[in-house]
Amino acid sequence: MTPDLCVIGAGRAGLALASAAAAFGVPTVLIARDGMSGAGRNAGGLPSGALIAAAAQVRALREASRFGIAAGEPQVNFAQVHDHMARVAAALAPNASAERFTALGVKVITGEARFRDRNSVLVGDQVIKARRFAVATGSRPAIPAIVGLEELAILSEDSIATLTRCPDRLIVLGGEPAAIALAQAMQRLGSVVTIVAAQGLLPGEDPEAVGLIRRALLREGVTLHEETKVLRAETAAKGRVRLVLAGEPEHIVEGTHLLVTAREPDLAALDLELGGITSDAAGITVSTGLRTSNRRVYAIGACAGGAPGGLQAPHVADHHASLVLRRALFRQPARLGAAVIPRIVQSDPALASVGLTEAQARAKSPAINVLRWPYAESDKAQAERKTEGFVKLVTDKKGRILGVTIAGAQAAELILPWSMAIQKGFDVKEMAGFVMPSPAFSEISARAATSFFAPLAAKPGLRRLIGFLRRFG
Repeated sequence: MTPDLCVIGAGRAGLALASAAAAFGVPTVLIARDGMSGAGRNAGGLPSGALIAAAAQVRALREASRFGIAAGEPQVNFAQVHDHMARVAAALAPNASAERFTALGVKVITGEARFRDRNSVLVGDQVIKARRFAVATGSRPAIPAIVGLEELAILSEDSIATLTRCPDRLIVLGGEPAAIALAQAMQRLGSVVTIVAAQGLLPGEDPEAVGLIRRALLREGVTLHEETKVLRAETAAKGRVRLVLAGEPEHIVEGTHLLVTAREPDLAALDLELGGITSDAAGITVSTGLRTSNRRVYAIGACAGGAPGGLQAPHVADHHASLVLRRALFRQPARLGAAVIPRIVQSDPALASVGLTEAQARAKSPAINVLRWPYAESDKAQAERKTEGFVKLVTDKKGRILGVTIAGAQAAELILPWSMAIQKGFDVKEMAGFVMPSPAFSEISARAATSFFAPLAAKPGLRRLIGFLRRFG
């Protein structure tokens, strides 16, 4: 077979690239290791997203009394929560079906792909020689290097959708976004949750925003063990799991289930060295254009490492796919700009950020402005009783936007205009001039931007100019 494009992997990034290429009439082959039944189902954390949505309804019922509505303590039927996750996956399955992609003109091949040489791959006995290849094999659950952990039954982001009973006591190992969101959701659905985060919660994100999430977790009953080394994992009585944490004396954490959210690039079967493709523990080494050491081959999504790697989210996969489409098909000099890719945490309050945090900006230059506005000053937030949170803008002295952090309700939606502003080079003065709808949460962003002008009101020269214009203008 000699297509123009061969996409290896049927996850979010692979599906996006294959469908877009076929739409432009490009002869495309898509290799799906396990077939298209369920392809992309776990991409983007679909099962966990449905679980988090169910948990949010529990939270809404518990807080209904704040609005004068007596709802009582909700009764969670976890088997029906499982059915909810399955229905969501089934509703979206046709979008990733073999029939749909065949109708689009994509040749779908089921099987394990491996490179035969720099110019071709093998799937069984089938040889595919393409002008361009894109590796989009995604990531798989990883087991951290902790003594005894491999011997335990472990839940992952992928397998949590198989649960039909709520874990009595759940230990969540990790402090990354998925760990926090799932821990909070399971606590709301009836599990007693403990988070063990050896590196702390959300390392690298704004400490003020992380503190907001930490307080919410503690308030809801989640137990936290941060920046504590796990010495070993053991099997306890009645099949329970036990983690031994460092300390004087050692601390024991026991639970009925263990959820590990760590992930690693899924590259083991590809024979990358035969394709002249370099990789390491972080994934396939790629340039800012997502091209590998073999110029015929791109790597996209969670399997891409190096500078573009490190962000595993559905919008990142989509962005990678569009970038490769522009480069491979239209020869546009598109490059990945990590500064414009938002980072999302599906917690409550939610967290969304783009660009530099305050600490990162200060490390580059002390001459920055930090503008912030609290949710509590918003009519919309007060009406919906969602007053916990803030919008924080980091700019240089001239108003160029360096980074934005939003902690609070609808943070993922509110970050969009700021991502566009950084990408298009708008400064905070231009953002302050946009008309934001009200009442809406977006007015919080508008007020944060407008606060850039507040120090100007105190400048004597400007006040004299205004006085002159008032009298003689």
